[in-house]
Amino acid sequence: MQSFIIHMPGDAKRAPNAEALLNTLSNAQIVDAVIGKKVLEHGALTPLPGNLHAPRYPFTLSAGEVGCFLSHRACWQKIVDEDLDYALIAEDDLSITPDLWAEAMDLVETHATADTFIRLPAKHRETPAQMVADRTRAKLFLPKVIGLQTVCQVVGKNAAKRLLKVTEELDRPVDTFLQMHWITQQPIHTILPNGVSEITEALGGSTIQKKATSNKILREINRAVYRARVSLRPQRP
Repeated sequence: MQSFIIHMPGDAKRAPNAEALLNTLSNAQIVDAVIGKKVLEHGALTPLPGNLHAPRYPFTLSAGEVGCFLSHRACWQKIVDEDLDYALIAEDDLSITPDLWAEAMDLVETHATADTFIRLPAKHRETPAQMVADRTRAKLFLPKVIGLQTVCQVVGKNAAKRLLKVTEELDRPVDTFLQMHWITQQPIHTILPNGVSEITEALGGSTIQKKATSNKILREINRAVYRARVSLRPQRP
């Protein structure tokens, strides 16, 4: 299986971990992260104000979120262009526990196809709508509500084509968009536990910078309302 590691060139804090992932993941190569600030400054993309899809997304996309989304799109495009049945996409703050990771990869090898999108999240927050397969500890399942964050996933060629087609315009972050299976028409599975963790703070914090808000309470209310609306549309077997 080919692996793509999203990494910002010149990021000295994350470079050692990216190098370690090159030596750990299968057939790995670096994919240069897109600098969202440059994309916006050059007018190459104008994000929409959260109103492209329902439910409406209540926040403005930051430059970092634009760059993150476009970096994942670049990996999806590589999967299509290189005619890969499927590939692993990792962010450069990924850390792996080998024994659990081996179980997760065994599930991937026996179940992944060109139509696959399998999340390997760092946070254990998803509950199954349907169990698919398991190993001693790792379990592959269809989650009711797709979780957030995109530190690691396996994406099939046909899945990548679907996602590219419906993301020519952006109005919300990539992980938030991927929750919208009713828009993407792409079932998303999860493996938990999986040996995946994020070492974001140890590497200097997130590369997606958030603007300070003068009304944190209102922001949290809007976030909770949005997530409640998403949860009303669970994946079904």
